[in-house]
Amino acid sequence: MRYIPHTPGDVAQMLERIGVGSLEELFVEIPASARLKRPLALPPALAESELVRELKALAARNATPENRISFLGGGAYQHFIPAAVDLLISRSEFYTAYTPYQPEISQGTLQAIFEFQTLICQLTGMEVANASMYDGASACAEAALMTVRLTRRRKVLVSRALNPRWRKVIATYCRYVDVELVEVGYAADGRTDLEELAGKLDGQTAAVIAGYPNYFGVVEDLAALAGLAQGAGARLVAGVAEGVALGLLKSPGELGADIVAGEGQSFGLPVSYGGPYVGFFAARMKDVRAMPGRLVGETVDRDGKRGFVLTLSTREQHIRREKATSNICSNQGLCALTATVFLSLLGKQGLRELAQQNVAKAAYAREQLQKVAGVTLPFAAPSFNEFVVRSSKPAGEVLAALEAQGILGGIPLGADYPELGEAFLVCVTEQNRRSDIEALAGALAGGAA
Repeated sequence: MRYIPHTPGDVAQMLERIGVGSLEELFVEIPASARLKRPLALPPALAESELVRELKALAARNATPENRISFLGGGAYQHFIPAAVDLLISRSEFYTAYTPYQPEISQGTLQAIFEFQTLICQLTGMEVANASMYDGASACAEAALMTVRLTRRRKVLVSRALNPRWRKVIATYCRYVDVELVEVGYAADGRTDLEELAGKLDGQTAAVIAGYPNYFGVVEDLAALAGLAQGAGARLVAGVAEGVALGLLKSPGELGADIVAGEGQSFGLPVSYGGPYVGFFAARMKDVRAMPGRLVGETVDRDGKRGFVLTLSTREQHIRREKATSNICSNQGLCALTATVFLSLLGKQGLRELAQQNVAKAAYAREQLQKVAGVTLPFAAPSFNEFVVRSSKPAGEVLAALEAQGILGGIPLGADYPELGEAFLVCVTEQNRRSDIEALAGALAGGAA
């Protein structure tokens, strides 16, 4: 059976309706030199049972947690997802709901978004949170633009220890809106260099952006960063790539952050080749009108019954473009619901226990790797579930040797941080068993390093 539903008669009827003689005429605007003049090089058609078998065989060639020991992180984290998460978000009333264009009849969707916002406020220690951010990187970029609107200044200081991919997204957002980006280096312990930051802060600085934890897995001193930034009249943006860390660390709001922009992938979303993910965004109430995205609020109707409303929506889909704070146009509602279900299932104690497991297992991994000859850990500052490892051999060679033994050992850092030499980033989550960690140390001791 063909997977194309249109019969030759259907095709002829459609072509006649639009006044075209053949399918080829539809592609007349494409240069002839760029058109394929032969059939696609595909194998013969298969029966459904044979096709399923073939696709399973192809899938088995992928490196997955089922057939590899993985220590990859860097912004995408392998956490356990309870079966109840997929079961609940697959209910028809959830996965068919998109965006509340008619909010008064979308009470279920609005309540789900409201609960998501509430959880984000609790995690971040902030006063207000929104919904519908694409991912952590773009949320962080939106935060940079928000600080420019708030301060009417046009310089943003970005820690070099922030995720390199996030820094590129911020640069893309700021490229054509006359915002100057200035990098601030990191100190010997892996944290943002406070002395360098103090020297670069001035009356034109709108924001300081730093990771929490940063790309090296190091926990930044947000209180010190906030003191410096706010002392110069700027705002502090905390970028959270690993949301599970907020289950254990002091909240960014408690430490003085003005805006928290983060990635919610760790909250029930699979790594899934890089998406879809969901960003979160929280701020102080005094700045609520400058926030991007949409914000759902709780109220009562004329009969005193609880209800939910689209309180603030400053996207260009809803208001005149020149008054919009962003051009976000995707709801990400199902991903936000996933995070809400995940966090609700774990609860405060469960999330804290999950975070503690990450810290404990990463600490054990650090301890084991430090025993390996030729391996050093360059950064001494406290870390969460990631840390940098430096090898006496080329990182590419080390990681290739590990992969040959079924171990995905980490992410090489040389391309983004040449000064770190042959270093790579190792991530340890609750999914890594003691035997996995010992296998990594044993492989490095056996000659990989």
